[in-house]
Amino acid sequence: MSENPFLDGSTLPYQLPPFAELRITHHAPALDRGMAEQLAEVAAITGCEQPPTFENTVVALERGGGLLRRVENVFHLLVAADTTPELDALNAEYSPRLAAHRDAIQLDSALFRRIDALYVRRDQLGLDAESLRLLERYHTDFVRAGARLSAADQERLRALNTELARLATAFQQNLSADTTAAALVLDSADQLAGLSPDAIAAAAANGTTLGHDGRYVLSLKLFSHQSELAWLHDRAVRERLLTASVNRGRESNRQLVVRMATLRAERAALLGHASHAAYVVGDMTAGTTEAVEDMLTRLIPPAVANARAEAEALRAAMGDGAQLEPWDWTYYAERVRRSDHDIDAAALLPYFELERVLTDGVFHAAGLVYGLRFTERPDLVGYHPDVRVFEVFDENGPLGLLLADFYARASKRGGAWMNQLVGQSRLLGQRPVVVNNLNVAKPPAGEPTLLTFDEVRTLFHEFGHALHGLLSDVRYPAFSGTTVPRDVVEFPSQVNEMWMLWPEVLANYARHHETGEPLPAAWLDRLSAAQRFGEGFRTVEYLAAAVLDWKWHTLGAQDDPGDTEDFEAAALESAGIAVPQIPPRYRSTYFAHVFANEYSAGYYSYIWSEVLDADTVEWFRENGRTLRESGEAFRRGLLAKGGSADMMDSFRAVCGRGPRIEPLLARRGLARGGC
Repeated sequence: MSENPFLDGSTLPYQLPPFAELRITHHAPALDRGMAEQLAEVAAITGCEQPPTFENTVVALERGGGLLRRVENVFHLLVAADTTPELDALNAEYSPRLAAHRDAIQLDSALFRRIDALYVRRDQLGLDAESLRLLERYHTDFVRAGARLSAADQERLRALNTELARLATAFQQNLSADTTAAALVLDSADQLAGLSPDAIAAAAANGTTLGHDGRYVLSLKLFSHQSELAWLHDRAVRERLLTASVNRGRESNRQLVVRMATLRAERAALLGHASHAAYVVGDMTAGTTEAVEDMLTRLIPPAVANARAEAEALRAAMGDGAQLEPWDWTYYAERVRRSDHDIDAAALLPYFELERVLTDGVFHAAGLVYGLRFTERPDLVGYHPDVRVFEVFDENGPLGLLLADFYARASKRGGAWMNQLVGQSRLLGQRPVVVNNLNVAKPPAGEPTLLTFDEVRTLFHEFGHALHGLLSDVRYPAFSGTTVPRDVVEFPSQVNEMWMLWPEVLANYARHHETGEPLPAAWLDRLSAAQRFGEGFRTVEYLAAAVLDWKWHTLGAQDDPGDTEDFEAAALESAGIAVPQIPPRYRSTYFAHVFANEYSAGYYSYIWSEVLDADTVEWFRENGRTLRESGEAFRRGLLAKGGSADMMDSFRAVCGRGPRIEPLLARRGLARGGC
């Protein structure tokens, strides 16, 4: 055990995990030791002969669990970003065990009695605002976890949590296997006509990497509409690509989806809620299921109307009365953009080279707005050779570390995300270490990595999550960084997207990677108009996925959803968002956000957060401060607070008023049609 690098903590800068020393054999014993140590710490708290105090109970809990937290942060990152069959097997074994471990703590009656005793007299304890919020958070979490249930109900709850953890792991592993197996293998470069030479070369290199020498492979992204559909001339290839995408998990996950939705409904009923959605939203800023449904009801009709208008333009572009199919949409949308707005998305690629977008775009914007500087640390080792490590500074000195992992690979799950390896905490003396993951196709050696417009947006978006972690300034680890209600966790990341088109930032990074020429100014105006043309598609695609998530999780404990595909069809039809040519951004069987991760009954949060985001963009433009002054106010008043303050209160304190929905409606072209 003494040779296990997890056990003594890291001696590297910022407590960066010692990835060079870690081996697969280190995880299981460290997880076991971490769980045992935390249970011993809890036993010491509950066995304390002194009456409960904030320090000997709540702060003691915050100080505890250090080893388990270190191991879990690394373990879950590797399972997502660089897994192996051995790690997958460990994940299948330990996911239910970790769920049972969490239950053992939150259902500990002696521990809850101490917390409850403090909560009852919380106004008499003389706590500062953050400490009072921490006590209230602990009490709420324990009650929501079932601390007040009978012993029999707690036993059933433990079984449900363990089974759901097992099923979520199985869902993700099935999806990863299906996504890898469904990659489109093509025999000839002619079948890729329409893609850029760099994209064709990347497909060839991907074929070699995946064991298909001399062939071309398009690996699937997590979402339904694959980006290559906009450019592939061969209609049959487009159909094959989209069909492969939307059929993922059809056999392996369809029964898991029904089982998970049913078990979540049962658990919600056990905890006194009408549905899993009611349970989840009760602890979100939305507050009630009615508030979420009201928002969706307002947005769906104008979004569908916009999409139908776009469909008519696409049919006109197709000519000859051809039938518009789902695999035709983005291809002909690109043709319309070229015709009506003189924008060729492929022509944009040379202006968005990854290194320049990162350093002269993303990092440059962070400097302008928040005063941050970034220095690459090649002496620090990440968990994979593709991972780059950057040290982050502000005007006061070192701030934390950012690990950047941009390329797709077979060992990485789809999508883009942020992890927190070390959470900032003044109590523990920790500074943040965060990770950004994307899934950009890796070009052949020596070739530039050229990003699509959407990939540029994703890079800025995920860095917004990273900023939320890096700029955290809280005392307690429970409130660090992105530990905020799920329906506003996307708010800072969506705000950060604004800088990709901010004139001073765009001019600094959008330059041709060969000539250095700036992106023509006229293109930007046409690009903005072209983006507005596609808002119908994008909004319907997103809302359809949000509706699926919502319908699955508003089931009552006695409801039988039936077959997955029948349920999906009925859900979309009843919500008025069944547009045959626009599959949901995620169908149920590959909807990892809600069946493998923590967004169940919460996918609505992207557009709920976008209300705050769109209004904040207007605030940055109109508040009369300099950009740097605005950034500092946003940082100190909102980002730095993490979960230590109510985010809606923080929004009002920064912006001087509550959020308005009008900027969102205007942005998405929904200002008409009844909204």
